[in-house]
Order: sequence, then structure tokens, then C-alpha cells
Amino acid sequence: MGTTLSLAAADGHALGAYLAVPEGRPRGGLVVIQEAFGLTAYVRSVCDAYAKDGYASIAPALYDRQCRDAVFDDPTPPEALAEARRLRAGLEWPKVMLDVQAAINQVRRAGRVGIVGFCAGGSVAWLAALSLPVAAASCYYGRDIVDFLDCAPKCPTILHFGERDQHIPLEDVERIRAAFPDIPNHVYPAGHGFDGPGARHNEAAATLARSRTLEFLRMHIG
Repeated sequence: MGTTLSLAAADGHALGAYLAVPEGRPRGGLVVIQEAFGLTAYVRSVCDAYAKDGYASIAPALYDRQCRDAVFDDPTPPEALAEARRLRAGLEWPKVMLDVQAAINQVRRAGRVGIVGFCAGGSVAWLAALSLPVAAASCYYGRDIVDFLDCAPKCPTILHFGERDQHIPLEDVERIRAAFPDIPNHVYPAGHGFDGPGARHNEAAATLARSRTLEFLRMHIG
């Protein structure tokens, strides 16, 4: 369903992206933000699925500033996991926002634009909700959200966490909830990456979180 293309950020950086468009008139646009493992088959499948739901969905390759085409579909080898962690740690939030804005620009012709992000992308989606022109944000298990509680999101936002997440203590989830009690903050009986592929996938949690996200997008985008 999808295609690859190149985007141009405002500072001149060219980055890759994956775009999936719906049949017929789109309900709106959606930026899908990768996990720590790059623009994987899983991320592309998320774009495909939301395109089937009516959203022109684009996933920007956020690691392109450090390493072109860095994708870890199988992150289990120690060297692959180490490289993914290195690239994730190397993300510079201001430059990431430039790349996300380029993705927004690509799909804004479809209508209002939302953002959904997973893992590292959950943090990116939160930061986008604070500073970029998105109409709605769905943030899945973003570890860095707790570090950015000084300002409220400028758009409707929904959060998803796993109660057995080894990377995000429940104390951090409660800090976020206390800072923004009006933001829907859902905790699922699952671990980190419960929407993702492989052993970490939790079908019940993934299905419920996606249904909540889709309802949220219908409400705020179309």
C-alpha cells in the first residue's frame, strides 16, 4: 500500500519517509513516529493500518541525520540492540521537531493532522503536541515525557503505558497524571512495547489502545 519518499526539513536536511494513503478521500493526515528500532516493517504496517482507516499516514526516518536507512527489524543481536540504543540516545529534539514538521507538511493537504508515536516516538509525539501544529497526539510508552511537564500540550492528547514496563516506572506515570489530570492516561496489564511485534506484543492491550486511539482520532481529526 505504501511508498517511500524523501522529505526536506526546514534546515535543508533530507530524510526518508514511508507514506501510506487511503483509497478515496482521506479523513485527515497522521504522522507515525518510530520506535527505537527505526522505520521497521512494524512501523510501516502501522501506517498501512491507519491508511485503511482513512488517514494519509507518514513515518519519517528520524535516524537519517545520524545514519541513513538504520532499521533494526530484528533487534535481538547484541550489536543491533547496541546500535539502536546509540542512535536513540543521539536524537536531538529540536532537529527531530524539524523532521516531524516536514512530515506534517507532506500530509497536511489531507486535512487536520494528528500524530501517534511508540517508545522513543511516544516522547516525540508528546513534544510535537507541545510545539507543532498537530490536532491530536497519541503517545505510547514515551520514557521522556516525564522530563517535559512544564508546559501542557497544545492539542488533545492521550497516553498509553504498560504497568510492567521495565523502562518506565509507574511512579513516572503517576507524576505525569498528577501534572495533567485531565489528559487520558491509560495503563495496561502489559510491558514495554506492547503494541510492537514479537514476544513483547500483548494482543489485548494493543487492541484496546488502538481502539482508543482510533476513537480519539475520529473525534479530533475526522
